[in-house]
Amino acid sequence: MRGVGLPEAVARFREAYRDREIPAAYDGRWHLAFTFGVGSTALVACLLQLQAVRGIEWLAVPLTWLYANLAEYLGHRFPMHRPFRGLGLVYRRHAGQHHRFFNHQSMPLDDLRDLRAVLFPPLLVTFFFGLFAFPVWLVLSLLVSANVAWLFVATGLFYFLNYEVLHLAYHLPADHWLARRWLVRKLGWLHRTHHDPRRMTHNNFNITYPVCDVLFSTLRRDRAEGAAGRADGRTVSA
Repeated sequence: MRGVGLPEAVARFREAYRDREIPAAYDGRWHLAFTFGVGSTALVACLLQLQAVRGIEWLAVPLTWLYANLAEYLGHRFPMHRPFRGLGLVYRRHAGQHHRFFNHQSMPLDDLRDLRAVLFPPLLVTFFFGLFAFPVWLVLSLLVSANVAWLFVATGLFYFLNYEVLHLAYHLPADHWLARRWLVRKLGWLHRTHHDPRRMTHNNFNITYPVCDVLFSTLRRDRAEGAAGRADGRTVSA
C-alpha cells in the first residue's frame, strides 16, 4: 500500500510528484522495455560490427569502462548535486526530485509508475548517446580503428545498462529477488548512505562500482545502518 511506513515529508512529496510529474499515460513497463530493449539491441548491433579484433584493440574495453566510471562519478557529484548554469534541469530532477522521492529511510518504490523517478528518461538517453557517443565513435573510427570505435560504444552501452539495473535494484523492495542478490546488497548499502541528506553531497557518488569514490576519498560505508534499513521492503504492484 502506498505511503505505509514512509516519513510524512516523503509520502507527501511522492503524491505531489505523481500528480505533477507522471503523465496519466505513463507506463513503467514501456519505460523498462525502451531502456533495456533498445539498449540491448544497440549493444548487439555494435558487437556485430566487429571484425578480426586485434589484441591491443581489446584494451578499449577496460579503458572505456574506467572512463565511464569517472563520468558517472563526476556527473553525479557535480551537476546532479550542485547547480551549474545550463544544467539546472539535471540538478532539479536529481537533487530536487529523486532525492526527495527516496531517502535513506525510504528507498523502495511503491509501484511500476514510480519507475519514472528511477530510470533515465528515454529522450535524455537518446540525446546523450547522440551528442557524446557519436562524435567519439567518429573520431576513434578515423584516428584509431573501426573496431576500437565500436568497442567504445558497446562498452558504454553495457555500462549504461548495468547502471540502470543496479540503480533500479537499489530501489526495489527488500524481498524482491534482484534486491536479495549479494552484490546488490553490498552496493545498495553504499547507495542508501548516499541518500542520507547529510551525506548526499559528500559521499558515494558512484552508482555502480565505487572505483572513483575510492580514488577521490569519498567512499563511506554505513553497513549496519544500511542492512537495518533494508528491512523496510514493500511489495511492488503493477
